[in-house]
Order: sequence, then structure tokens, then C-alpha cells
Amino acid sequence: MKFPFKGAEVSSTTTAEINPDPVINETTSDSSDEKFRSVDIPTAIADLDKIKHAHQWDPNLPQDVDAVESALKHGDVEEITEADLLFTEDSPYEEVRAAVRNVDGGEAACTVRAWILGMIFVTIGSGLNMLLSMRNPAVNFPALVVVLLVYPIGCLWAKVIPTRKFNTFGLEWTFNPGPFTIKEHVVITLMSNVSISYAYSTDALLALQGKPFYNINLGWGFAFIFTLSSQLIGISLSGMFRRFLIWPSAMMWPTQFAYTSLFYALHDKSKSDGSKSNGWVISRYRYFFIVMGGMFCYYWIPAVLWQGLSVFAFVTWIRPDNVVLNQLFGGFTGLSLIPITFDWTYAEYIPLVTSQVYDNTQHAYNVSRILGDSFTLDIDKYRSYSPLFLSPTLALNYGLSFAALTAALVHIVLFHGEEIWYRFKTARDQEPDIHLKLMKKYVEAPEWWYLALLAISLALGLGTVLGYDSQLPWWGFFVSVILALVFVVPTCMILAISNIQLSLNVISPFLAGLIFPGRPIGVMIFKVFSTITLGQAQTYVNTKQSSDLKMGHYMKIPPRVTFWCQVVASIWAVFVQIAVMNWTLGNIPDVCSNTQPSHFSCPNGRAFFSSSIVWGVLGPRRMFGAGSMYVNFNWLWLVGAGFPVLLWFLGRKMRISFARHFNAPIMFGAMAWLPPATPLSFSTWAIFGLIFNYGIRRRFNGWWRTYNYVTAAALDAGLILSTIVVFFVITLPGVTIPQWWGNVDVFNTVDASYTGWLKTVPEGETFGPATW
Repeated sequence: MKFPFKGAEVSSTTTAEINPDPVINETTSDSSDEKFRSVDIPTAIADLDKIKHAHQWDPNLPQDVDAVESALKHGDVEEITEADLLFTEDSPYEEVRAAVRNVDGGEAACTVRAWILGMIFVTIGSGLNMLLSMRNPAVNFPALVVVLLVYPIGCLWAKVIPTRKFNTFGLEWTFNPGPFTIKEHVVITLMSNVSISYAYSTDALLALQGKPFYNINLGWGFAFIFTLSSQLIGISLSGMFRRFLIWPSAMMWPTQFAYTSLFYALHDKSKSDGSKSNGWVISRYRYFFIVMGGMFCYYWIPAVLWQGLSVFAFVTWIRPDNVVLNQLFGGFTGLSLIPITFDWTYAEYIPLVTSQVYDNTQHAYNVSRILGDSFTLDIDKYRSYSPLFLSPTLALNYGLSFAALTAALVHIVLFHGEEIWYRFKTARDQEPDIHLKLMKKYVEAPEWWYLALLAISLALGLGTVLGYDSQLPWWGFFVSVILALVFVVPTCMILAISNIQLSLNVISPFLAGLIFPGRPIGVMIFKVFSTITLGQAQTYVNTKQSSDLKMGHYMKIPPRVTFWCQVVASIWAVFVQIAVMNWTLGNIPDVCSNTQPSHFSCPNGRAFFSSSIVWGVLGPRRMFGAGSMYVNFNWLWLVGAGFPVLLWFLGRKMRISFARHFNAPIMFGAMAWLPPATPLSFSTWAIFGLIFNYGIRRRFNGWWRTYNYVTAAALDAGLILSTIVVFFVITLPGVTIPQWWGNVDVFNTVDASYTGWLKTVPEGETFGPATW
């Protein structure tokens, strides 16, 4: 069945009919010999030359690239054939081979059933997440929940809904095309991915409309076009840069391997081949549900029964009032067993690891105490109150954010400049890749679609800033979009190979505060357009939960289907979220206040409001300008730009092999998550990463290839489902958890109470400079 979009499903070539539950094709010795004989040597040499050009500095393929270079150098036919088949018959990356199959089952993707289920889940998911995001504490329904819920519903639909066919204007369609296919499942997930989370702009809208905040309502029209334009600009940019970010095999996007593995596990219930999985024969389907059930049950222990396990800082339990011990070993505001110290001025008065900002009396900074009329800075109030103090790690977070972005630009120019120019010229005629080869049978979504979407969304954005009192001039809007545009390719390429996401959430308000001082609302809108434009570009290509364009590429979803299901879902979700937000603001008493009885205190809107005051009223000049406490952090702009040059010189000029494994923007970008992440987050990540992706991968490679990413998906699924159940069963109704030492006394430490400072300011006194 071909549903509304003509030519979207396939090109003029025929789509193969296969089992709706595909299995991996097994390669026999005879088929291998046949493949060897079928290789055209001149074509293979041309392919290998492209591969060498595209992957010569690929840190993920050092040995395979060496094999390509050796084959081209020696000219041996067998060596050339082996190297060519390594790259053309499957992905050269073992991670991709373990998570993505090198076949296209040809199942139907664009069906009435997929659209109905997709739009239902978009409506419920985006509306529910918008409502719950206004509550503190909140719970989120990620796309993984949709993946799990829609599978049994789709299978039930296939069994009970009549298969009668209809004919409308010459188009034949049906509510039930047969068994629920893996591609329908992916399409529904794609629709959910880009829309199920609440729109970033709604944080700014809550800061504007909330009565405890700005209390300015610019109307439904402003809310709609502001949100719609900020969502769609990034989507259009990501589609325009597919040749750099999607089609190359080097752009792996590892965060979605768990999702592709989960799709195959749900739709393929066959047992594993024990000879290829270290003796394990249990099906991925059964294995997934066993591990998910185990994680679901386990999480009740640290979430309810023994909450002290969530941050196992047992050393602080022994001496809960020892500040030095809590700073070194604490998991909330301490260094989590990392024995280093900071010798920064005033650090002894502030916890080491926290995103909270402080005044000179060791209390949270109260931005209302520095405001005059119309939310402007009252200099006299500011001078009589306090300068703003950052924790050491939060200051480091800002500095490393500066370094990560400048490092990204320089790194991409030095290490990927030739590659980008090469891909700009070649478009889809790139080095051989099995997934790109399989996708070529589908009609591509033309670039003018994305250009038209960009033009429409830019027009809506201009309407936002020109038609309303936004404090942002028209040229400021274009600056915000250009800022995001500059970083789309660098940050997305880094995200694609490392899973490290670089954001503009620091540099954006920093620049806006310099350009538009004293305009907090303008700074807030500038931040939304720049940050979410880049964020949506990354989302449309890849999110923290699963990928969109790249998932469609891996799962062989026709590109035109991907385009329309994403755009339609995004537009509809904007209507739903704006409606839910306005209903909540108009119908829940005292909404957004800290004393709201049901805890609808709008924590994200409050954070956005405070941020706009800090950057738009107080301004970056008072924080990082000449004579300020944090002026030296500006050197990290240069450090970030210089470090890639050093690595380039060591790797490219001096040919020091270990240097190819270092990546400056990844190093700076990962550490820039500290805080809100803690050192405990990094140590946990390192330990489990080494266990699964080094130890198990080397010793039990068959098990790793078969079950590793299914394990990741199962652990995530069990954790998410357990979190949701705990929220609705325990947290929301206010059920009292067991009151014992493991839930009470373990938090009676200076680390857990966020008072882990070496010196306490006496009552009525202050710390820090005498004037500011």
C-alpha cells in the first residue's frame, strides 16, 4: 500500500518481499567465493581510494584503514577484494554490525495504521510531558516508552481490525495492511522522538507568562509561532546537511544502537546461534524482557527501600560533619573519591560541585533583590546586596563550554575540512557503504523541501520578533540563527562519532548579554532560537533517546516518509503543548508559585527566568569582564582553539600514533557536563564502559555482538518504567517511604545537605570583595 506521498515508499525498482520478522542472512563459504569472483577490480580500487580519502584519520578504524592502504600499495587482487568487501558488504564498524542489519526487509512503512498510532502517541506523550514538566519533581515519558507500548497495540490491531480495503480518489488504502511491521514501528517512534518531549521554548513562555516571573502574556499567536519556528528551523538545517551527517558510514550515532537492537529483538523471536554467541541461545526477545524485568524490580531498592544506594558515599556516613571528608568523597557536592583540591578564591565558602549560584552570605542568589522597575538592574540594590558567586565546578563548566565550542570549530577545520569539502561535492556518490547503497532504491527527500521549510520557519521567527514586544531586533534574530548554523556541522559530527553533545546554552546567553545588555526578555528569546535551533538539528539527526534521520537511514525508512512524519508530528505537538501549557496557567490556582499545593511550581520556567536575569540584567561583563572574579576563564576560549592545533601537529606532522585517539572537543565537552553531572557520573560511566566495551567485548565477543546493545535497551527500559511507576505510586500521592537509617540518616551529611563549605560566614557578615 502506498499512502499519501507518491513515490515516498520506493523508487522505480522493486521492493523485495520478505518475512515481517527478518533475520540476519548467514554467509556460507560458497557465497563468499561467489562474492570474491563478482568483485570488479577497477571498481574496487576506485572504492578503496574513496574509503582511504574518507577514513584515513578515523580513530575508530585504525587497522581497517591500514588494510586499505596496504591493498592499494601492493596491488594484490585478493587483498584488494578482501578490503573492498570489508567496507561494501557490511559496515566497517563492529558496533554498527552488532546493532544494525545489512539487509532491507522491504516492509511497508507509511501506512494508515502507523499514522493513526503515531499521532495518538504524539498527542498523549507531548501533552502529558508538557503538563508534568511544570511540576516539581517531574517525570518524563521518553520515546522508549512509546516503543514498548505501541508494539503490543500494533500486534493487537493486526489481529482484530478488519482488513477491508477502501478506495479514495483512486488511492487504495486499508486500516489493517496485515502483520505489524518493524518499519511501521520505527515510523511511529520517529514521530514520537522529535515531538514527545516538551518544546524548549515553553520554558521561556512560562518565564514570560508565569505570575511569579515576568507575568507578561503576549497571546496565543506569539506562543504558537515562537514555538513552531524555533522547532522547525533546526529540522530544516539538519536535512540540508545530510551529506555530512547521515550518509557517511563514519557518522555512526552510537546512542541509537540500543534502539535498533530493541526493534530487532521485538520483531525477531528466533533463538540465537550459540556457535556465534559464546554458547548463548536464548532469543533476544526473551533476554530483553528478563533483563528489563530484573532492572524494574531492582530500581525499587535505591528509589524507595534504600535511597542511600543512589549515591553510595559511604565514607561520608562515617563522618557526616567532616567538611574535608565530605568534599573529597561526597557524591552530591563532593568530588566522589577524586583526591584533588581547588585553590580558587572564595571556594572555601561554597560547595565544590553544584549548579546553584550563591550570594556573599552563603545563600542562594536572590535575583529579585537587584531588580528595579521593568526588570532592569538597580545598581544601588546590586551594590548593597552581593556579587554573584559560582561554585568551582560551575565556573569550570562555563569555561570548558567556551573551550569546547572553539575546539569544535578548529578541530573540524583541521581534521575534517577536506572531508567536508569532499562530501559537499560528492553528495550521495560517496565511499561505498551498505546502508547508503540499500537506501538508494528509495526516492530521496529533495533539498528544496528543507529549503522551503527553512524559509517558512524563518518567516515565522521574524514574525515573532517584529510583531511583538520581544526586546529582540530583527537582526538579532538572524544572529541567533547564524550562531546555531555555524555549529551544526561541527557539533553534530562530534555527536555522531562520540555521543558527546555540545550545546549553546552557555555561549548563547553570554553573547546575547553582551549584544543586548539590559534586555532580559530579548536575551531569553535569543537563547531559545540559537540553542534550540542547534538542539533540534541534533534531535532530528539524533537525540539522547534515539535517532531520527540516522535511525531512518539504518532501518531503511524511505526518506520522504521520514520527512513528512517528522514535520507533521512536530507541528501537531506544538498545538498540543501550547494548549496544555495555557490551560494549566489558566486553570490551576497559584501555578508556578513555590507554595502551589500540587507542586506545579514551574521549575524549568523559574530556572529560565533566573538565567535571563543573570545574563540579561546582571550581564556577562560583570561576571567575566575586566576586573571580575571570573575574568581568567576567558583564557579557555584560546585554550580550546589551541589544543586541536597541538593534537593535529602531533598526529599529522609528527605521526605520533597515540595522538589520533585524542579529540579536543570531546575532552572539553564531556567535562563541561560537570555540573549537573558529578564526578560519580564519570566514574560510573568509565567503569561500566570498560567492563562491557573492553573486557566483555574482547573476551566474549560473540555475546557482545548478540546481546550488548539489547542489554543497554533493557536496562534503560526497566529503569524508565520503574521510575514512572514509582512516581505515580509513591511520589505523586505522597506515600511515606520506610523511615530507617538507609533513607534518613545517610542524607544527614554536609555533602547531601549542600553545605559542604570549609568556612561558615557568621550571622550578619559576608565573604568576598568589599566592593563590586
